[in-house]
Amino acid sequence: MTAGAPRLHLACPGAIDQPTGGYRYDAAIVRELRAAGHDVLVHELAGRHPLADDAARAAARDCLAAAHGGILVVDGLALPAFAGLLDDTTTPVVALIHHPLALETGIDAGARRHFAALEPRLARAARGVIVTSPATVPAIRAMGVAGARIATVTPAIHRAALRSRRETTTRALLCVASLTARKGHLVLVAALAALRGLRWRLTCIGPTALDPATTSRVRAAISLRRLQGRIRLVGARPPQVVRDAYRRADLFVLPSYYEGYGMAFAEAIAAGLPVIASGAGAVATTVPPGAGRLVRTGDPKALARCLRRVLQQATARRRLRQGAVSMARRFPDWAAQARRFAAAVDALARGAPPP
Repeated sequence: MTAGAPRLHLACPGAIDQPTGGYRYDAAIVRELRAAGHDVLVHELAGRHPLADDAARAAARDCLAAAHGGILVVDGLALPAFAGLLDDTTTPVVALIHHPLALETGIDAGARRHFAALEPRLARAARGVIVTSPATVPAIRAMGVAGARIATVTPAIHRAALRSRRETTTRALLCVASLTARKGHLVLVAALAALRGLRWRLTCIGPTALDPATTSRVRAAISLRRLQGRIRLVGARPPQVVRDAYRRADLFVLPSYYEGYGMAFAEAIAAGLPVIASGAGAVATTVPPGAGRLVRTGDPKALARCLRRVLQQATARRRLRQGAVSMARRFPDWAAQARRFAAAVDALARGAPPP
């Protein structure tokens, strides 16, 4: 896809400026494509996603009609709204799947079965699939999509000068993630409850309204363990505030159950911040051993043991910080990833293998 090529349409589930990793990826790619001269139109689809309701399906029909003559990229959360629309369309459609919907944590068995049956059909009906991590490719191939129809375009980072840190006696811990079941905040609270004898404070940045039930459970867990003065849930914050939080922290911790990539991990590493993480999917490739430590998913005792070692050992923190600084230099920037995204969309829309 080059400047002057058919218009690129992006179907997004709701407003694109939402402060989660998937939306921030979409917004950054759109911004860089436009800066490079590409004609990009974003369709912020109404309705409920990904369990599509009538309003979502109507919005999908309108979006597909509006994309006639161009190329349509559909974010994975919006993809179910296009059920029954992709088989007969002449508009090239490319699916952008951050992580398979059936692997979401906290959904009921019925929703899991629904997504496990529907998403593969939609992925096969598209001209191709873009994923945000090599770790997601096997899951897409398992849906019956040929490897030649899958492209990987990882997220990038906003480069900024790394600041030197002077640690205080109380370690500043940071977690950046939406309060949803998949992010593992309850595991983190349980782990930190076992470390109340150490000097630490945790700030959790991320939307609290996406999963009200999980947010309520996390608040209750903090209260039950009497950690209100040590764990703060501050909600979503503007990008500059988040970047400043990375620079002020001593340690980043996020015990996710699954990540399609994990942009917050990359952003923490880019800020020279050691990472303690868990999670299936792409976490192991996003967080290299030299920059962080990985523990078993859903295991607060293992997380507590790891945190205790890193909190108590200045040498371990220093080595991890040095590893993060070294790794930060290897991350691509958004302009480069937008070029890769454009090339992948162009190839897949034409039925050619992505570069």
